[in-house]
Amino acid sequence: MKKHFVTFLSPGTFVSETTTKPIASWSVEMAKAMVGGITERHGATPYGFMFTTRERGPKDLDSKVVKTSGVYYLGGKVETLAQVKRRATKDDETLIWNMKANKMERIITNTNSWKFTAELRKGDVVVEWP
Repeated sequence: MKKHFVTFLSPGTFVSETTTKPIASWSVEMAKAMVGGITERHGATPYGFMFTTRERGPKDLDSKVVKTSGVYYLGGKVETLAQVKRRATKDDETLIWNMKANKMERIITNTNSWKFTAELRKGDVVVEWP
């Protein structure tokens, strides 16, 4: 048995808030259509989502994740370390330090809900969002 899921990611206090729902396939358009019904604590709404596929064999007690996508960010601004340094203000000192220390090539800043900044990793995608 195999089933697909979409996990919506919203800004949280220390870690992202998540809501996972079943989905017929790894359809970006289908997932984007589902975003409107998601609201987390403090009114946070999704900055992105990711897909997973779970599978269970006939002798398995529970399913296991067999495939995971990157994060699909709902719009946002992508910047390199050089770009962040060029526009840097005093508020960016910690971000620059973290990018250097963690060897981050690119970040994404999303403001769909609360401001959210994260590393844009290989396999992540920024999709068009109103």
